[in-house]
Amino acid sequence: MAENTTTVRPSRPTIAQIREVCQPETITGRRNSEHWVGDLYHRPISPYITRIFLRAGFSANAVTGVMILIGWAAAASLLIPGLPGGILAAVLGQLQMLIDCTDGEVARWNQSQSPTGVFLDKIAHYSTEAFIAIALGVRAAGGFDVSSGWILVGALLAVVLLLNKSLNDFVHVARAYAGLPRVSESAAVSAPQPGLVATLRRLARYVPFHKMFHSIEMTLLALVAAVIDALLGDLTATRVLVGALFVFAILATIGHAVAILSSNRLRATT
Repeated sequence: MAENTTTVRPSRPTIAQIREVCQPETITGRRNSEHWVGDLYHRPISPYITRIFLRAGFSANAVTGVMILIGWAAAASLLIPGLPGGILAAVLGQLQMLIDCTDGEVARWNQSQSPTGVFLDKIAHYSTEAFIAIALGVRAAGGFDVSSGWILVGALLAVVLLLNKSLNDFVHVARAYAGLPRVSESAAVSAPQPGLVATLRRLARYVPFHKMFHSIEMTLLALVAAVIDALLGDLTATRVLVGALFVFAILATIGHAVAILSSNRLRATT
C-alpha cells in the first residue's frame, strides 16, 4: 500500500496487517535511522503495542508525546541513588525506544506522517540524551552539589552530545540552503573518500565507541556502573563512566564532522 495515498484500512488490524503496512524495507533497512535493537527485538514486539494505541485512538503525535515523557523519566530515574535508579533508567530506556518504533507505525497505518511528527521525534531523542548526560553528572557527584566538577562534566557532555546529533541535521539544512535535494542515506554517499579518514572509519567498526551515546546504551552503561558501585561501596564506576563518555563524545563528534566533510553528503551530485 502506498504511504502517500489515502487508503481505507480496518479499525482493528491484525498483527500481520500492521507488519505489512508499517514495517516496509524502506523503514527497517534504513542505514542511519534504525537502532541496532530494532531488528533484534523491538520491531518484532512493536506491532503489538501499535495495535493497542490504534485501538485506543491515539494519534502518532500523541504516541510521540508518550515517548518524550518516558525518555525524560529515564533520565530522572538516574537521580535515584544506587541500583534502583540504574535499573529503572535501563528499563525506561528500553521502553522509550520501543515506543519510538510504535509512533512511526501508527503514523504509517493512519497515513498521518507530518513535519510535526519529525519535529517531536527530534525533541524526544535530543532532549532525552542530553538529560541523561546531565543526570549522570549529578549521579557522579552524589547529588546536587553545585560545587562538584562532575555536574559540570555532565552538562558539558550534554552539549557535546547535542552537537554530535545535530551534525546530520546540519547536512540537510546546508543542502536546503544551497538548493540541493535531500541527501541519500546510502552507504556510498555517507562513506568518506579513500584515505586516512576512510581507514579510521573502518577501524572504528571494531571499537564502536561512537555508538555509546543513544539513550539505550547510556542507561545500560549506567546500570553496569551502578552494579559496580554497589560492589565497591562508592561512586568510582559512575565517575569513570561519565569521564569516559565525555572524552569519547568529543572524539566521536570530531570524527563525525570530518567524516561528513570528506564524504559526498555535501556535494551537489549524490
